[in-house]
Amino acid sequence: MNQNLSIDEYDALEQITKLPKGARPSACIARNSKRLVGIKLIAHRRDGSFELTETGRQVLFIKQCIEGLRAIAVNPDVVLSGPVATFLGKKAHIEVDPTSGKHIITERGRECLADIEATKAQAKKP
Repeated sequence: MNQNLSIDEYDALEQITKLPKGARPSACIARNSKRLVGIKLIAHRRDGSFELTETGRQVLFIKQCIEGLRAIAVNPDVVLSGPVATFLGKKAHIEVDPTSGKHIITERGRECLADIEATKAQAKKP
């Protein structure tokens, strides 16, 4: 899962999850399908449609967790989806504030975000 995906490629993955079976893929999906199939994040069905592979589902879930963690760091009023909140809670990245009942980011969560940002900055260096 060390693939550096563009915003457009992540968008294509999201669109595939929402695409009704048998529906024609959007231009975004068609534009990114060759690379996403090549790195095995999506699979091409016999009927011409696409489906996410298990790896593709994992990549999207990790992206949702990172976005959720960033959102909680900025605004504790953000409501996370059930699976994301459960995962981040089990990993001790967030916890419920006993006084307000809202999610707050833990020290471990802050360290994780700092590590993600540092890795992102290193990847951008030539």
